[in-house]
Amino acid sequence: MSYKVKLLIQYDGTDFEGWQRQPEGKPTIQALVEKAVSQIFAEEIHVQASGRTDSGVHALGQVAHFKTSKNPDSYNLVKAINSLLPRTIGIKKAWLAPDDFHAQRSATSKTYIYRIWNSKEPDPIKFRYSTWLRREMDMAKLNALSECFVGEKDFKSFQTSGTAVKTTIRCITEARWSPWEAEGLQFTVSGTGFLKQMVRNIVGTLIYMDQNNGSPTELQSILEAKDRTAAKGTAPAQGLFLESVCYPAELDNRCREI
Repeated sequence: MSYKVKLLIQYDGTDFEGWQRQPEGKPTIQALVEKAVSQIFAEEIHVQASGRTDSGVHALGQVAHFKTSKNPDSYNLVKAINSLLPRTIGIKKAWLAPDDFHAQRSATSKTYIYRIWNSKEPDPIKFRYSTWLRREMDMAKLNALSECFVGEKDFKSFQTSGTAVKTTIRCITEARWSPWEAEGLQFTVSGTGFLKQMVRNIVGTLIYMDQNNGSPTELQSILEAKDRTAAKGTAPAQGLFLESVCYPAELDNRCREI
């Protein structure tokens, strides 16, 4: 008999080479979580996340799962795993999940946020969790531009090469800017799926267009080009957070917190 466990994970990605285990042995979130649960259950365990996050990217609500032959009810699991992890990685909740739950394949949508500290002076406290831009940004203009991304579109112009995919068409349900703290802006984007570095490439292009009087028509042309060289640079990793991952209610309701 095997048991499937679902985890809700938060992490500060600054000191890690992303989520995915690296063959060179570089520090990654996956490697550390796998080491912890393997030690607790005394068996080799693979942990599958909803998706990879890149080096330096953070998570407020990463979801992952693993299988074990041991009954997880026999452990104070959240406390046990956290005791073996660095303080920059934390298990927030754990559930006994049905066998048909899959952290990646069962996900119906994800939400990312990107934070910009928009001030004449840097803030060292926010350095690890936002990108500093001195020049004032126009939130109304950014929102007008961001409307171009909503809907089912081909985002090939915003895909960084390196991961093979069957299609570059994705459906974005929300793309909006809002105030963040006293002098910051936050970009929130939700969709059924994202390409490699898609959010950071979108943000980098929006920053460029805001600062160079770009128009929605120009942005639409970038989308239609289906060419990464048509878009602009990639925004830095430290401003990006995986905020949440959503699953069908029917599946969530069959998960029991442990």
